[in-house]
Amino acid sequence: MSETTSQGASSTSSVYQAYQANTYLFGGNAPYVEEMYENYLANPGGVPDSWRDYFDALQHVPAADGSNAKDVPHLPVINAFAERAKQGGTKVVVANVDAEMGRKRTAAQQLIAAYRNVGVSWADLDPLKRAERVVIPELEPSFYGFSDADQEAVFDTSNTFFGKNSMSLRELMNALRQTYCGTIGAQFMHTTDQNHKRWWQQKLESIRSKPSFSVEQQKHILDRLTAAEGLERFLHTKYVGQKRFSLEGGESFIACMDELIQSAGVKGIQEIVIGMAHRGRLNVLVNSLGKMPGDLFAEFDHTAPEELTSGDVKYHQGFSSDVTTRGGPVHLSLAFNPSHLEIVNPVVEGSVRARMDRRADPLGKQVLPVLVHGDAAFSGQGVNMETFALAETRGYSTGGTVHIIINNQIGFTTSDPRDSRSTLYCTDVIKMIEAPVVHVNGDDPEAVVLATQLALEFRLEFRKDVVVDIVCFRKLGHNEQDTPALTQPLMYKKIAAHPGTRSLYADKLAAQGLGATLGDDMVKAFRAAMDAGKHTVDPVLTNFKSKYAVDWAPFIGQKWTDAAETAIPLGEWKRLAEKITTIPASVTPHNLVRKVYEDRAAMGRGDLPVDWGMGEHMAFASLVASGYPVRLSGEDCGRGTFTHRHSVIHDQNREKWDVGTYIPLQNVTDNQAPFVVIDSILSEEAVLAFEYGYASNEPNTLVIWEAQFGDFANGAQVVIDQFIASGEVKWGRVNGITLMLPHGYEGQGPEHSSARLERFMQLSADTNMQVVQPTTASQIFHILRRQMVRNIRKPLIILTPKSLLRAKDAASPVSEFTKGSFQTIIPEQKALKADKVKRLVACSGKVYYDLVKKREEIAADDVAIIRVEQLYPFPHKAFAAELKRYPNVTEVVWCQDEPQNQGAWFFVQHYIYENMFDGQKRGYSGRAASASPAVGYAHLHQEQQKALVEGAFAKLKGTVLTK
Repeated sequence: MSETTSQGASSTSSVYQAYQANTYLFGGNAPYVEEMYENYLANPGGVPDSWRDYFDALQHVPAADGSNAKDVPHLPVINAFAERAKQGGTKVVVANVDAEMGRKRTAAQQLIAAYRNVGVSWADLDPLKRAERVVIPELEPSFYGFSDADQEAVFDTSNTFFGKNSMSLRELMNALRQTYCGTIGAQFMHTTDQNHKRWWQQKLESIRSKPSFSVEQQKHILDRLTAAEGLERFLHTKYVGQKRFSLEGGESFIACMDELIQSAGVKGIQEIVIGMAHRGRLNVLVNSLGKMPGDLFAEFDHTAPEELTSGDVKYHQGFSSDVTTRGGPVHLSLAFNPSHLEIVNPVVEGSVRARMDRRADPLGKQVLPVLVHGDAAFSGQGVNMETFALAETRGYSTGGTVHIIINNQIGFTTSDPRDSRSTLYCTDVIKMIEAPVVHVNGDDPEAVVLATQLALEFRLEFRKDVVVDIVCFRKLGHNEQDTPALTQPLMYKKIAAHPGTRSLYADKLAAQGLGATLGDDMVKAFRAAMDAGKHTVDPVLTNFKSKYAVDWAPFIGQKWTDAAETAIPLGEWKRLAEKITTIPASVTPHNLVRKVYEDRAAMGRGDLPVDWGMGEHMAFASLVASGYPVRLSGEDCGRGTFTHRHSVIHDQNREKWDVGTYIPLQNVTDNQAPFVVIDSILSEEAVLAFEYGYASNEPNTLVIWEAQFGDFANGAQVVIDQFIASGEVKWGRVNGITLMLPHGYEGQGPEHSSARLERFMQLSADTNMQVVQPTTASQIFHILRRQMVRNIRKPLIILTPKSLLRAKDAASPVSEFTKGSFQTIIPEQKALKADKVKRLVACSGKVYYDLVKKREEIAADDVAIIRVEQLYPFPHKAFAAELKRYPNVTEVVWCQDEPQNQGAWFFVQHYIYENMFDGQKRGYSGRAASASPAVGYAHLHQEQQKALVEGAFAKLKGTVLTK
């Protein structure tokens, strides 16, 4: 561009004509122009001279120049410059555009942008080189009108980080291809944050994506490849045919893990929590975490000690260790993981968040989550997308996760890659949170290490997720008994001919003059270590213990007991009640909420019976005052789905959360433990898994997940089945997570009635968890406190009510909170004559109040009604004691709201029978068996409810079991 100088706006007409003549700047190129314009506004000196001159010239283009706004491209740009001109500036530079030269300069910038955006598509990423590198037009100079004659033309490259402000087209092309089309292919231009884009551009372009390692570093990389390959070959030879989910073909992953651990230690990370599925897991245990090879071999030989009730296969096992790094000790934890692959990811995130909270490390400067994925699982399993959605929310952020993909290019078995996903890359799903992705050829271990370094640096600087996608292959099948050549013959011919990453890298170092026998010497040394069963990670610290480590000893091996001192003194009750019902004058609550808190204040004084919400609040208040943190999460849990909780008061005169809310439970005492309440994203699976992971690292925190409706726990069934119900017997992991699941038949249809009580009952064994259905405010108070004050940590499943939340009959006097404890069975409350009672009706939940009302209507004083509040572990002694109270009982009837094949009946009937006396009959009154949890028609619901309540008092029908 040639430059002329002008005063004022006398030449705006000519500038506008030039503007219109350069329409090639717009249309399909609009995003690039807009990005350059944004850079100009931020820093005019930071864009090429040609662009700066051009934007300077546009300052005096009139907003519409007599045309309609729709006829002017980039009208906001023109108007922005016009506004700037009004605010000051006397002398302006006007460009007299040389159209052809201007076009080429712009084309050079478009070429740079193209490589930054789609250069990855031409990168050398496949170790098997199965597909030819097809021509991508956008990466060819000819696409932008350049010819061979332009190769030596010089263009402005001051907006790049190649170290030169100007380069010939030939130099520029070489630099771009080296940076973006080598064995590293980066995707970062999808982010909307300019700082992120510039960071990646500077990091990659300044070194042209080429690592520069010392001889010692190269030898260390070879050592890690040797260890990775050596372990697999040792196991393949010694344990023929046994499943181990071999890492062969992806050995660079171990070099990646080694670099990640070592660099993290240097940068201040003190704990790394790792989640991964099967492939390469045994290799990580031995070669990254330092598990003794001899211990692994014992598991293969089936000689490992069987200390657990059931145990699990070796490639599901977790492990922890402390290793030395150049920056000091780092604690490593590999999470236990079932076969549901990616479900471990939110569990790891929860574990990391607990460690961050314990360290008062809100940014994750000391704790790092690392998640290792397979390519098909990363894109295929929805829990990943749920977990990504949690990544930057306040209650679940962990300061960014480093994701590593062992990309076998084939999916989990031998599927056609065209059927594996609907996206070009398996990593495309993480673009939903604008995370950068570094794809890297697994046959270039130095590039893998460099990609790992960059990923860690990015995470630590920006506190965001980042992905390292190691494109490799799988030498053997999905497991070692598989023959993938049956369905992938050509791919596996290439794999069979591949010499192995270690061999290729050893040859490379030998060619550099590092010794022809270096690789063979390392192989022999590793084999000797394997034969001796020695550590392959040096050194592993055996006596190191962090001050942040949790002591689980008080909770291990504890025998079950229902007993616990959960009542609080009256004076403490009144003090806490006053604290949590006092709203500061500076906060203006909604009138309905004000009334709730006024009533709660009266309950605290004893002027009103205590309702469910107040009983729950008092449990939380007494716990945090005693030093037990409380973490409550779920959809709507701040308010409560049925608006009973109101733990968060929203100021009606202020909108922002940071200044517009008041949480009374955070203001109980000066030195109280934290009370955290989180309205979660609309997710069950990932959120519950996160909370399980949190509870697995915080035994002294009451961790609660509340479902919006109990039915919605369906969406988290994997977590319930594979972690909550079985984690202790499989892995020895005790966990005190609490689930609150609203449950009750009030005619709201099949999706809003049942928390699927029967599923929890079916999963109950080995005293693995507690299943309770409290029916009074004092019961919820005592069960929540019991969960913490006992030295027992078992998952607690609470079927919470809906209609009972405000029912007067479910309210309790203050005396029930200052005395007593949780009652596993609530006896008959009416003063019946024991010797006149002929029938005992046992029930659980809301139906109790319907039964009492019916008994009063028909004056059936020969029927006693008891409530089983704890369904598992079943309170045999308490139940037997109730039977003994009534010596003339001949019939024992179980009554429930749920259909016969659901609810508790199929499980408690055996417990009831076990405690009955000779000659007693056992009966059932409830809904008939049903494929659906509840009916959807109100009149039908009412008819069924009426019939089951009447049936509890009617003559027993059908087959009656007699003891």
